[in-house]
Amino acid sequence: MKLSTEQIEKLYQFTRQHYVEYYDLQTELVDHLANGIEEQWQEKPKLSFDEALQVEFKKFGVFGFMDVVEKRTAAMNKRYNKMILNHLKVYFRIPQIIGTIAAVGIVFYLLKMSLVSVFTMSILGLISIGFLFFSLFYLVRKRKKYEAKTGKKWMLKEIIFGHSTSLGLIQFPIQLFLQIDEPLVDIWLLIFSVFFVLIFICEYIIIFEIPSKAEDYLKQTYPEYEFSKI
Repeated sequence: MKLSTEQIEKLYQFTRQHYVEYYDLQTELVDHLANGIEEQWQEKPKLSFDEALQVEFKKFGVFGFMDVVEKRTAAMNKRYNKMILNHLKVYFRIPQIIGTIAAVGIVFYLLKMSLVSVFTMSILGLISIGFLFFSLFYLVRKRKKYEAKTGKKWMLKEIIFGHSTSLGLIQFPIQLFLQIDEPLVDIWLLIFSVFFVLIFICEYIIIFEIPSKAEDYLKQTYPEYEFSKI
């Protein structure tokens, strides 16, 4: 005995009622619940849909779907961080590495020529943070427009367009440098220059490169993504 289209839709509603907001995870859970219910009906044909659903839901334990959501979130964040790393590696290959080294040299020269290096470092840090959050605001708005149009939220898409755990961490090294009390000798200026350029590249990857390829990444991750837009 197979579930009807109406019963499948009830399963989607059930997952949403239990705080599963992402369509990709809803689909995975619906498939799991549907298979479990159909197996129960093979043994107990008279069992009602609601009774079979409750039996399957209890198998998830006292926290319901929360453990599944947490594990999937961790997995998707790990996948996203790997995307960033793969994009970052490109800037350390020929010929891109030439531009990377040149950028480090320019920042170092600006700091070296500055009369107040700490102030200059602070300004650069503020510019970096301001640019990051302004751009993320734009990306979040773009994602919300898509969600309003389709009525579907995809976990990886939400991470790509503004909810990655990497975003706050990439500014951390700059904040550490601003706390240094020692004289800013050339080695400190050079280290800051390297970190600043790396952070700027990461921001560029997060804000422009990965979002520009979001559709390709989503299609690779979710085979059903293309059909969901129809």
